[in-house]
Amino acid sequence: MIKSELVQKIAEHYPELYLRDAENVVNAILDEITQALARGDRVEIRGFGAFSVKKRDARIGRNPRTGEHVPVAEKVVPVFKAGKEMRIRLNKVHANAA
Repeated sequence: MIKSELVQKIAEHYPELYLRDAENVVNAILDEITQALARGDRVEIRGFGAFSVKKRDARIGRNPRTGEHVPVAEKVVPVFKAGKEMRIRLNKVHANAA
């Protein structure tokens, strides 16, 4: 699912919302999550999961095309861990499909 599909689903589920209002809500939520992660905060949405950031140390990588060793700078990457309720729901769906 892409962001525009999410906006469409929200607008369908809440017919009192205009499409642009649903889009503003989705954008506001994603912006707040992004800003919190940029500050180094953890974002937890109960029943869904938790977003956090993890630091990756600098290292020596390898260019797969040439085999040459190249330095890779340290970086911060976003991490998502699914919540317990989501894992349970996903496992029920896959168990019923089998």
